[in-house]
Amino acid sequence: MLPYQSKLNAILTNFLSTDSEIESPFTRVRPVQKVALVVFSSNSSLCGSFNANVLKQFALAHESYQQLGADNILVFPVGKKIEEKVRKMGYQTQGSFQHMADKPSYDETVQLATQLMEMFLAGEVDKVELIYHHFKSVGSFQLVQETYLPIDLSTAESASEKKATGRKIDYIVEPSVEEFIAHLLPRVITLKMFTALLDSNASEHAARTVAMQIATDNANELIQELTKQYNKIRQQTITNELLDIVGGSMR
Repeated sequence: MLPYQSKLNAILTNFLSTDSEIESPFTRVRPVQKVALVVFSSNSSLCGSFNANVLKQFALAHESYQQLGADNILVFPVGKKIEEKVRKMGYQTQGSFQHMADKPSYDETVQLATQLMEMFLAGEVDKVELIYHHFKSVGSFQLVQETYLPIDLSTAESASEKKATGRKIDYIVEPSVEEFIAHLLPRVITLKMFTALLDSNASEHAARTVAMQIATDNANELIQELTKQYNKIRQQTITNELLDIVGGSMR
């Protein structure tokens, strides 16, 4: 998914960064008066510090926007743990998306992404941010807070194309670049949301695997230690009984 998204971003960047006349309502930056936070957590525990890190980052993000007022901070919680946290803080959530945390669905992601895009275009929110874990490997995943809308492709680069040609590639687009971007950009935005969902889900399973492995190792160490103590006490008991028997026979 990530290579596909990166290539798609590189193609769009080639248009948006080279032609100043090309604009999209999804790239327009405006003063932030209302913000939406889409936060990804898990539905259950036993995954180490996975949820704790998400909740901590959400609290920091929410605090950074406090000057806007509670009514101007919209929270879209993907996962039971973050939803419970938001409610405990006394804030309303913009729906429940717990099912997406356990079973990532592209169709449900499309619905959420479409809702956010419509709100952004209508001026109901001026900025949308994502908070999620970016999966790197089973033992490595990074907590990320990034801007979802407005989308910024102007500074992205296609490293592979530059390495191969030393210059940006010019594409022939029909019927027009404007129509191409208008059609494709919403797909890129939706795909970015789905990638974040998959990243979070993979990171959750990785965190749970690591946590369970650590718990197993700790349990094995405890068993070994208790076994040693048991054998030591058992041996001491046998020795004491033998001493009692020998002592009794000598009397």
